[in-house]
Amino acid sequence: MANGDAAIVKPAAAASIDHAAVVAPTRVRHTVLWLTVVAYMITYIDRVVISAAVPSIQEEFGFSIVTMGWILGAYQLSYALFQIPGGWLGDRFGPRRALPAIVTWWSAFTAATALTWSATSMIVCRFLFGMGEAGAFPIATRSLSRWMLPSERGFAQGITHAGSRLGGALTPVVVVFIIAHYGWRAPFYIFAVLGLLWAAVWYWFYRDSPNEHRMVNAAERELIANALGNTAKQSKIVPWRRILRSPQMWLLSAMYFCYGYDIGIFLTWFPKYLHAERQFELQQMGIYASLPLLAGVAGDICGGWFSDLALKRTGNLKFARRVVAIPGFLIAAVTIPLACLANDPLVSVGYFALAVFGIELTVGVSWAVTLDIGGVYAGSVSAVMNTFGNLGAAIAAAMTGYIVTASGWTSAFFVLAGYSLLAAILFTRIDASKRVYEDAAVS
Repeated sequence: MANGDAAIVKPAAAASIDHAAVVAPTRVRHTVLWLTVVAYMITYIDRVVISAAVPSIQEEFGFSIVTMGWILGAYQLSYALFQIPGGWLGDRFGPRRALPAIVTWWSAFTAATALTWSATSMIVCRFLFGMGEAGAFPIATRSLSRWMLPSERGFAQGITHAGSRLGGALTPVVVVFIIAHYGWRAPFYIFAVLGLLWAAVWYWFYRDSPNEHRMVNAAERELIANALGNTAKQSKIVPWRRILRSPQMWLLSAMYFCYGYDIGIFLTWFPKYLHAERQFELQQMGIYASLPLLAGVAGDICGGWFSDLALKRTGNLKFARRVVAIPGFLIAAVTIPLACLANDPLVSVGYFALAVFGIELTVGVSWAVTLDIGGVYAGSVSAVMNTFGNLGAAIAAAMTGYIVTASGWTSAFFVLAGYSLLAAILFTRIDASKRVYEDAAVS
């Protein structure tokens, strides 16, 4: 009888094992990704809202263009300065606590913008707002580092940045509508509440590790663990000396400086170029200035997707990142001069759209590289890279005015082509398979 009982139990146990083996992995990591996309959209919504409100603010306070420049510049300066502290915050305390904390911070100062009473108070408010937003991209990158598979990182970074660009493109339309009905202060309050709601949802849902999330089944935990390896022994001390000594870190930062200079022109000076050089009327200018940015959204998505596809097919991480980024920068290097030299304004806009598509092909790849080489310290690595990118954008905004005054718009855009070519050359030296620190030093 005992042997008969054993014979009955054995098949039952085997059936249980077989059933567990065929359970499909959950997709909690994808929910984490889409929450991150929403966060990126909120960052651009909150930073763009003041641009749409500038005419109303000037009308009420009588601020000059120079004064408004200082108000808007306070954000850009703060945003660049606090990239590294923001990334450190995410690596030190974890994205579950750090990200909702900074979103709450900048949401508070989004609302506070509507309460300012002078140029000085608005400058201070926007500077403090920038301090909070500075940590968004580095910490969000860190939040994905323990969740996204290497074969999903390119798409993840592409779709998040596409979300940010889309949020920035759609915000002016919404803000103008709200201002027309409720005044310029209303959108600041509304979008502040949106940020607070997101922070609450993130803190409730997100966990710093898949092992801590109750909705993740064993199959998804195993899938992530096999892909990423053991990161349980992360040191809370960020190895800054090793990171900053890494040649990969400085190659990546120099490349992203070039990217920041390039995209910065399209975010600041391109509408003015269409109006002053191509003689577009204001209404036409708004429409055609948006086309390159919409092309950039497509570039964000396509670049990350294609890089992940290349990685799946070749298994070569270095090749998968380079095969997208290098052609992307080369596309921009070729099409920007063609756009400047085209006689037909519409043909020129078409070439510029192709250029921005090429530039944005590189974004998801660049941020995926911060995950590849930064590992559990991706927040700090991405913060260093993004600091240089924002310095490039800030310099572009200032230098272009001088270049145009001295030698015209064509020269200014040829500088962009030169930076695109330089970025392509730099990317030939970036190896996404080389970590910026020695694993043994942080184990």
